[in-house]
Parts: sequence; structure tokens; C-alpha cells
Amino acid sequence: MQRRLLISMVAVAVAAVLALGIPLAFVLSRLYVDEANQQLHRDAQTVATTLQIHFNSGYAIGARQQAMALSDRYVVITMLPGGGTIEQGVKPPKHHSMTATVTTANFKVTVEANDSYVSGNVVRALLLIGGVAIAAVGVAVALGLYYARRLLRPLSELAAAADRLGSGDSSPLGRRYGIQELDRVAEGLDGSAQRINELLSAEREFSVDASHQLRTPLTALSMRLEEMVAAADYPDVVREEGAAALAQTERLADVVGQLLGRARRSATGAPMLASVDEIVGQQVVEWEPAFRRVTRRLNVIGEKGLFAFATPGGASQVIATLLDNALVHGAGTVTIRTSRTRRSVVVEVRDEGTGVPAELAPRIFERSVSGSPGGTGLGLALARTIAAADGGQVVLVRPRPAVFALFLPHATADAEAPAVAGPA
Repeated sequence: MQRRLLISMVAVAVAAVLALGIPLAFVLSRLYVDEANQQLHRDAQTVATTLQIHFNSGYAIGARQQAMALSDRYVVITMLPGGGTIEQGVKPPKHHSMTATVTTANFKVTVEANDSYVSGNVVRALLLIGGVAIAAVGVAVALGLYYARRLLRPLSELAAAADRLGSGDSSPLGRRYGIQELDRVAEGLDGSAQRINELLSAEREFSVDASHQLRTPLTALSMRLEEMVAAADYPDVVREEGAAALAQTERLADVVGQLLGRARRSATGAPMLASVDEIVGQQVVEWEPAFRRVTRRLNVIGEKGLFAFATPGGASQVIATLLDNALVHGAGTVTIRTSRTRRSVVVEVRDEGTGVPAELAPRIFERSVSGSPGGTGLGLALARTIAAADGGQVVLVRPRPAVFALFLPHATADAEAPAVAGPA
């Protein structure tokens, strides 16, 4: 855009210079030629009038002396009628001469001059016009660059703000540029951002309220089912159906909990520096009893002292989802391995089960896709969404046996130093 605007302004400047410069050059050329012709005519008139006056007064004519007064001209004086002719000076070339003739009662005076001095004046005038034209084009280029940059920067910022708004960042632009049209666009974007923020706030409040309203009856139902299962020694059918209902209720409560965590997390703000060891350790404390009840082990290996940027609770929610996935669908020992790449801190969760079926591996993170008939298919999809909000990513590293990895942006050395001195 900057190039097109600059080319347009230069084209307009060149057109204006040509429209004004060509007629001006023609007028100046004619002006110099006419002035030279008039000067020759005045010289011839002066010589002829002086000779006629001398002739009428009876003085010596002195024609040659009058001709010699015009030292840079070729002068021809002819006495009338039928008198002699006096020539003085050097006759200019035929194709480069200018001539003026004046006739009185007794004299005919012809003055010729070389037109080279006229051509020199015309060339100097054309050079002057050309210099002014080049200066005008240069000013047009400078103004074009100035206005192109003045317009391009606001347009770039408005485009970036529109991209952020489209990607979910509803922060207002908050800038005005003193250009009415651009300011109207900026006001429109800020208004849209405000409306989106209001809609998102209403959506978060609805999610929180709905999750709370669902969690309370689910908890009560779970307690009732536990009492029914514990008390129902007979018949076996009641116990079996109660256990199945309890399992489904707990699964539904887990899904609601994930939705509640996501709704709360969306209002917490930007990611902050957090200790990966603390996040992983917290999850180990929470999930180790569940693995111990089914006689499975939970190990932690890898690098220690890693820090990453993550929203508080977001990384914990993702790791919890991966551990729950390994507990329900995996087998054997579950290992949490922490490491660091050039750009990310990596938390891997692997188990020793049969892994992800080949037909489900490409779609494992899609909503409603589950590896078991009773699954909801929301856990991994929510985990990927939560990680993406922190600038991270959840991937399936290996399908068999299953290895899932959480990638989080790691902190630089300058950012880690103050974090080690205090709480993350």
C-alpha cells in the first residue's frame, strides 16, 4: 500500500509539472526570441533615424561610424535612391541569423545578429524549469513517504486489532489518530471489543452458575447411590444397577467439574510464571490414592527446577485430565516425565496399556470422541483448549502405548531468577 500511494503521488506531481512546465518553456522561448527581434529592430531604427537626421541637417553622414557602434552586429546601410552600400561586421551563418530592417526617406538599414545568444538564454530557462520540476517531484516524493507512513501505521494497527479481535482477544485498541475515517474504524473496533467482552462475561457467569447448579444435585445423588449400594446386600441386581448408576454419576460430575474449571479459568487473566515441580507434585498427591486403589503405580522422573508460563490452575487441569485418561483407559505404571526443549517445558504422561486405537489417533482431541463406550469425549478436547489459551499445546506423542505431552512456554533465565527467590 505504501508503494502504491507513493507512486500515485509521484504520478500526480509529474503530470502537474508536465502540464505547467511545457507551456511555460514554450512561452519563455517565444519571449526570448521576440525580445531579441525587438532589440534588433530598435538597433536598426536607431541607426536609420540618426542617419536621416544627419542627412536632413546637412551634417556629414558618418554611416560607417554609426554601423561600427553596433560592434556585435552585421550592419548593411544602403542610401536611397540608388546610392552606395556600406557593410560593417561579420555576417552570421544563414541558418543561425536574426534580421531586422528599417527604411527612412534616404536610408535602408538592415541589422543581422547570430541567434546563439538567444539559444543560450532559452537553454538556461529550460534548465531552470527542469530544476524546479525535479525539486517539485522530490517534494512530492517526500510528502508521499510522510503521508504513506502516517496512514500505513494506523492501518496496520487497525488490521492487527481486527486480527486479535477475530482470534478471541477482545482488548480495546484505545488509540485515535486524528484522521476522521480511521478514528471511526477504531471506535467501531473498540465498540465491538466491548460488546464481545460483555457477551463473554455473560457466558462465563452462565457457565459458572450452571456448573454450580448441576454439581449440587449430582453430589446429593452420588451420596444416595453410595448409601443404596452399601445397604443393598440383596438382591444382586440392585447392587449391580446401583454401582453402574454411581459410576455414571461420578463421570458426569467429573465433566461438570471440568466445565466449571474452564469457566473459572477464563476469567483469571494472562499466564504467569509457575513452578512445574509444584504443579506436578500437587497432581501426584491428588491422584496417587486413586492409582493405589487399583494396584497401579504413579512415578515422576525427569528434570527438576523447571518454570513455565501458565494460567494458575490451567496446567493442573490439563495434567489431571491426562492422568484421568491414563487411569480409565490405560494400564500398568503411569509415568510423568518433565523435560525442556529450546522453546518449551514438556510434561509427558505415559502408561503401559494398549494405547489409542489407530482409527481414533487422528481424531483423539475432537469433541465427543472417546476410546471407550462410556466416555464423554470432552476431557482431551478441553485439555487442548486450556493449554492453547496459555500458549501451549497438548499432543499425542505415541499412540501405543499411549504417551501424551503438554508443551508450555518456558521462562528465560532472567525470568527464572526472581521466581526462584519467591513463590511462583
